[in-house]
Amino acid sequence: MKDALFQPIQLGSLSLKNRIVMPPMTRSRASQPGNTANNMMAEYYAQRASAGLIVAEGTQISEMGQGYAWTPGIYTPEQIAGWKKVTDAVHVKEGTIFAQLWHVGRVTHPANIGGQQPISSSALKAENVKVFIDDGNNAPGFVDVVEPRAMNKEDIQSVISEYHQAALNAIQAGFDGIELHAANGYLVNQFIDSEANNRTDEYGGSVENRLRFLKEVVEAMVEAIGADRVGVRLAPFTSLNGTVDSNPVETYTAAAELLNSLGVVYMHIAEVDWEDAPETPLEFKKAVREAYKGTIIYAGKYNGEKAAKAINDGLADMVGFGRPFVSNPDLPSRIENGYPLTAHDPDTLFGGAEKGLTDYAEYQVG
Repeated sequence: MKDALFQPIQLGSLSLKNRIVMPPMTRSRASQPGNTANNMMAEYYAQRASAGLIVAEGTQISEMGQGYAWTPGIYTPEQIAGWKKVTDAVHVKEGTIFAQLWHVGRVTHPANIGGQQPISSSALKAENVKVFIDDGNNAPGFVDVVEPRAMNKEDIQSVISEYHQAALNAIQAGFDGIELHAANGYLVNQFIDSEANNRTDEYGGSVENRLRFLKEVVEAMVEAIGADRVGVRLAPFTSLNGTVDSNPVETYTAAAELLNSLGVVYMHIAEVDWEDAPETPLEFKKAVREAYKGTIIYAGKYNGEKAAKAINDGLADMVGFGRPFVSNPDLPSRIENGYPLTAHDPDTLFGGAEKGLTDYAEYQVG
């Protein structure tokens, strides 16, 4: 049954060795000052290069795009050089790695963006959402987000240009491609979802209008580096960071049709993964498969058997395993051989150093 996970797959011009994805997970270990990827992060990703595809942690495209303390950027020469260490280390291990390009929009605090007011599709504060800032104690200090200002047309064009440049920067840094973070309540998602967007211009109202920012960002990145190196992550049914759509099936089926027309190389769907979360409706998954002809990745509470079934049923082409990859650098081998999984330490997920990042061991037989 698990064999489905270990079949090679073609992703654009890339030949991947298996169908297992290490999805993007914020770890907040970038070097300060400057939010720069470092040797510790290079070791972390290289340890996990047996994944068919690694999507690196969310990486802000500008100072305004940063939501949390100590997350890496990809808009300065130093940041590009830092990521080159990571991609080189992964490629030495014959891995494939994409950058996840990230703008958080309203999910931030002025302390993380140089004292500025956050920007979003609309001047709507995300309710009951906290982010962490560097309060000088080497431990994240959690604070409430603030009300953003609505982006004007100049802001929109400026951010689209930042995405375009970030895609170029990612290729310069040695990434094999990029994933647009359009999920989990961050900026692109704040345009897509109806309850986060009260605009009355061509970027708000109808589904087509709410998808316009996504469309223009993807077009800019495709123009920069080619559609076969651009993937997109969506989260149709999550309410993370206070972003909700009133009709997610309609909205995200339309998004799948849009991404198909733009020819992006994959669509990565983050499923709800908290305890007792509802399953993503089967009819929706079938509609997505009908609408989008490229590679489909699902992530969220999968184990080997469930992942293989999704592939065998034709609903997914690849499957992401998030938290298991934190503490099992050799996860593909463990899944393939039925070895037990090591549990992760939740206290070491964000911030800190090697502990909880690079000190998890591979499984020892015998």
